[in-house]
Amino acid sequence: MNVLFITVDQWRADFLGAAGNDHIRTPNLDRLAEDAVIFNKHYTCSAPCGPSRATLHTGMYPSNHRSVRNGTPLNESLTNIAWEARKAGLDPTLFGYTDTSADPRGRDPKDPVFNSYEGVLPGFTRGMVLPEHCGPWLAYLKEHGYEVRKEGYDIYHPDPSFELAEGEHITRAPAVFKSEHSETAWMTKKALDHMTLIPGQDFFCHLAYLRPHPPFIATPEYHQMYMPDDMKKPVHFGDVDAVADGHPLMRYALDHIKESTFYMSGEGVMKDLSETDVLQIRATYSALVSEVDHYVGSIIEKLKSTGQYEETLIVITSDHGEQLGDHHLFGKLGFYDQSFHIPLMIKLPQSKGGVRGEIIDAFTESVDVMPTILDVLGQAVPRQCDGHSLLPWLMGETPEKWRDAVTWLFDYRDIENSGPEKRFDLSHNECSLLVYRDDSFKYVHFAAMPPLLFDLRNDPDETTNLAEEPDYQAVVLDYAQKMLSWRMVNEYRELDNYLLSSKGLLSGSIEQWD
Repeated sequence: MNVLFITVDQWRADFLGAAGNDHIRTPNLDRLAEDAVIFNKHYTCSAPCGPSRATLHTGMYPSNHRSVRNGTPLNESLTNIAWEARKAGLDPTLFGYTDTSADPRGRDPKDPVFNSYEGVLPGFTRGMVLPEHCGPWLAYLKEHGYEVRKEGYDIYHPDPSFELAEGEHITRAPAVFKSEHSETAWMTKKALDHMTLIPGQDFFCHLAYLRPHPPFIATPEYHQMYMPDDMKKPVHFGDVDAVADGHPLMRYALDHIKESTFYMSGEGVMKDLSETDVLQIRATYSALVSEVDHYVGSIIEKLKSTGQYEETLIVITSDHGEQLGDHHLFGKLGFYDQSFHIPLMIKLPQSKGGVRGEIIDAFTESVDVMPTILDVLGQAVPRQCDGHSLLPWLMGETPEKWRDAVTWLFDYRDIENSGPEKRFDLSHNECSLLVYRDDSFKYVHFAAMPPLLFDLRNDPDETTNLAEEPDYQAVVLDYAQKMLSWRMVNEYRELDNYLLSSKGLLSGSIEQWD
């Protein structure tokens, strides 16, 4: 059995044709969906990149693994998807990145592993690593005749020969490199070489695409694929002060999200963009998604031509979403669905049977991915895992008990500069929020700031905070209690279901609903 585990960075759930988006062109993923199952209410349990991947790769809630910011070390005593897959005789090989920050305990502070938070998750063989300095890919571009002035994202400046029309946003301009030389194409080729090197030999390939992560710029073949007028307009947009007044954290975020984070030569802050500018960025983002779709399609076709497709477990998801101007925000942050609602598509090997072309509307979380892969491989799920295998759903079965809500943690501490800490007079450990969301309400609990409550049935765009409304105090109490119960049940529990007794070592169930 083969495993193809793909993450598409910063990919929102609503940018997939098979999931109901009628403007995005993802024909290859849509065809794959005919052989797969889409989990339509899938959420990441944390953001940004490092924390979300720590959750994905350990199967643990961020409140347990505690790698809560980019650069926060991941406890090296924890197991992960790579170590566990090795027990099945597979060699998990990485193409891309895992953004794993090394555990400093037992290491000298001068160890070069601390020069970057973009470490590789232990257990993975390095197929091709793409760090933020982009060194290997930039070397490839130089070999193909491109001028590479310096490392990093400098290559993402737009083609200077392209003339923008008056009023057009800079993200409409194309990149200087062709699609066939993009980091997406380059990573795809490296992964394909690995998967088809020895036909018939089992592989576990983890392909972590950068796109559609910013900088938002598309290649010449894709940059005009979508028009701004064809894009869905951002929600809760037009009155930035109304968004900022909704919560102190939103005011802080809107004041600090810089244009330069999302495209080269950007100046100022993203909250000042016009709706026209936002729509162009959405068009460029859509182009990046379609380009990824094209290259995923090339992998699927190659696996089919080599006879490997049928017996390959394919899992395609994202680390987190992207605000794309909704609520005047960009990036991945806070408590809005746009940052945490992500795609998940799983195709079982043919020998496993199961259903095809189904869409599941039950709540699933990123902690479920590791248990699912291991379950399909016939491996035991480690006790540290907080998630649950989705294999019953894939087999057409409905579990007797399943979660009716999702949760996520967002930590906004700033160890380096203490920005939020100074702004709100908080300690590092007070800079966090926890979300409890079901089909009816979203409750957001802050460690040291006022809570939020949104009525999702009557206010699906999350525009009105009801936490202070007298008529909703019973709801606030109810959801605060649900969150507390959830947290108590899901404390780190690797040892608490063992018992040393007169009968020897006893082991209890770790399933929260058993």
